Amino acid sequence: MSIKKHIPNTLTLLNLFAGLCALIHAFNGNYAEAFSLVCLGIFFDFWDGFLARALNAQSPIGLQLDSLADMVTSGVVPGLIVYKMLGDIQENQAQYTLTEDTYYMGVVPYLGFLITLGSCYRLANFNVDERQTDSFIGLPTPANALWICSLPIILEETGGDGFIFEFLSNPFVLVIIAFLSAFLLNAEIPLFSLKAKAFTWEKSKIQIIFLGLAAVLLVSLQFLAIPLVILLYVLLSVVNNKFLNKV
Repeated sequence: MSIKKHIPNTLTLLNLFAGLCALIHAFNGNYAEAFSLVCLGIFFDFWDGFLARALNAQSPIGLQLDSLADMVTSGVVPGLIVYKMLGDIQENQAQYTLTEDTYYMGVVPYLGFLITLGSCYRLANFNVDERQTDSFIGLPTPANALWICSLPIILEETGGDGFIFEFLSNPFVLVIIAFLSAFLLNAEIPLFSLKAKAFTWEKSKIQIIFLGLAAVLLVSLQFLAIPLVILLYVLLSVVNNKFLNKV
């Protein structure tokens, strides 16, 4: 096998390595570093598929490697981050009406791994679902990971005060987010792909509109924009689906 056949799989393994490093930082509470490494892993994840197609180096093992790497970077890391956020609430705050026995036994923090379970099922389903060749059904794991991994950074940037801090410091809210994440990953909601088939307005207008609005939000709100961008992605997909159904 020529060297070019190994290039996509090498990038996939770099995605996995970035995810493993992100795990270490997330476990130590270094959420900004974990987020950066997840972004790096997603970058490798994008280019491994692109190069596999460009170099005609697609293979069954590459498909399996891709899912296994995504499971760590976009599945285990966000689950661990919500686990840690719930654990931080346990250590630092006591104003909520959770009983000490329930919380200290670890029942509540471990609910963060619902995200990991949902990601695992979504990745397995993606590999066997022939409907997801040109678009997605359910929120892709990288998009979900970006949304979840941005939460502790948003929390830190609030400076320990204000509505957003109180909102994201509430264990009930974080548990709901974990459930919502697992649901969106596996919901029967068709979502458009960001891989434009042609660089024309007619064929790529939904992608162009999304990227333009996302850029405005990111420049204006920075990390706070990331959950809004994911919400925008889902809402635009729903609107796009209804528009297409009318044609």
